Amino acid sequence: MKARLPKGMGGGPSNMSSMLKQAQKMQEDMQKAQEELEQKEFRTSVGGGAVEAVISGKKEVKELTIKPEVVDPEDVEMLQDLIMSAINEGLRQVEEVSADEMTKITGGMNIPGLF
Repeated sequence: MKARLPKGMGGGPSNMSSMLKQAQKMQEDMQKAQEELEQKEFRTSVGGGAVEAVISGKKEVKELTIKPEVVDPEDVEMLQDLIMSAINEGLRQVEEVSADEMTKITGGMNIPGLF
């Protein structure tokens, strides 16, 4: 008895060629999405606007703005927390947009090592 593959599976060289073309297109789409992401900037604000950060799609801090009234030598820890919070929120936004873009391209297929 011969084993039968589900419809669309197998098919020899023509199916393999089609799969390779699809994989190549997906790779090109992912590279384009990565380049577009790297051009974006993500602006975050915490503490009612006391600290603002701009993070690039490359996960680099581009700007950091601190309102003078939050600089209190007696409470440096609060300022440190605000700065970390602003930067972490920006990085979270970059990750979220990156994951959304990859899901659009891969159709939800999890491919390790991407983005």
